[in-house]
Amino acid sequence: MTYDDLRALVPKSSQDYDWAQCCELLPALLRLEETPQDPYYHAEGNVGIHTRMVLDALLADVHYQRADAGGRFVLFMACLLHDIAKPDTTVIDEASGRIGQPGHSRRGSVDVRVLMWKARVPFALREAVCRIIAVHQVPFHAFASRKGVRPEWLVHKLSWELSLPDLCCVARCDMVGRHYEKRADSLADIALFEQLAQEEGCWEGPRKMADAHTRLAYFRGADTSPDYPLFQTPGSQVTVMCGLPASGKNHWVALHRKGWPVVSFDDARAELGLKHGENDGLAAHHAVDQAKALLRKQERFVWNATHLSQQMRTKTLDLLWAYHAQTELVYLEVPHAELMRRNRARDTTLSNAGIERMLHRWELPAPVEAHATVYDMQT
Repeated sequence: MTYDDLRALVPKSSQDYDWAQCCELLPALLRLEETPQDPYYHAEGNVGIHTRMVLDALLADVHYQRADAGGRFVLFMACLLHDIAKPDTTVIDEASGRIGQPGHSRRGSVDVRVLMWKARVPFALREAVCRIIAVHQVPFHAFASRKGVRPEWLVHKLSWELSLPDLCCVARCDMVGRHYEKRADSLADIALFEQLAQEEGCWEGPRKMADAHTRLAYFRGADTSPDYPLFQTPGSQVTVMCGLPASGKNHWVALHRKGWPVVSFDDARAELGLKHGENDGLAAHHAVDQAKALLRKQERFVWNATHLSQQMRTKTLDLLWAYHAQTELVYLEVPHAELMRRNRARDTTLSNAGIERMLHRWELPAPVEAHATVYDMQT
């Protein structure tokens, strides 16, 4: 499957989509027909029925109709695949019979990332699709957050991660494309979300921030205004590497951070005589101790690890924040075939199959996670 194959699924402005063709290219869609949903929220039936109704709503949506070819690709793929992980996340309560699909948005975004990476979809289009899928339900619930998150903060953060008009379009179609007794209320919430983003000046782009440090502190939950500079305590300058094994992190560090000390889980394993996957906790503890020593001296250094998931990055970034470090995330990526070729040629105990098993945790860094973020793609 290629990018051109996926692009061929997107209907021209005057055409309808071909569901059979979609299923032929993406067999995972067939499982949607067998996946039930909670009838309270989805009286229309299974996930396949719902997905087709969402696509029908999309083709009638003015935002989609006005989009250029790239925009239509993003919107169509986000709607087509927004519930692709429901079959693998479905749980049915034995006592009540209620159906749920917890975590399907986040899981779906990772599954689609892997699929589109292997299909060589351009990075910007792929990530636009994946980031929408990851949060496609947020506009429904922004004004009733169970975590106590202010809706203003939420629209500010999302404006740095994706297109809010595209997100609201997909959310709107997701709600129009179902039978739900409170659908009108949810559509009103989406409209309020859109209005709030416009009022906050971040509907068409990232919300303006006083500076990078203020932005980072604000999105980490500091009780501060994004409009006024926050004092930054001096600390280490740290480059945090991110990317799959064999994506070229060591080469990048040697080329761009020559002479900097390097903290590395791989080096820690080697120093401790461990194989990949053997006593990772001990290797991590060893690397963290090295990092703390450098942070206490306020020395610049590179933290070289896969940092593949948000959870993995958060552990590192929380530590760096506690020591007042100036952080830069550098994400590296190469095409699937090239990554596999490189790994076969490396002196490593990590097999290609091992890398494939890591992909279920593959979440790209967002621009809000560090003072600066660099995306270095090799095509």
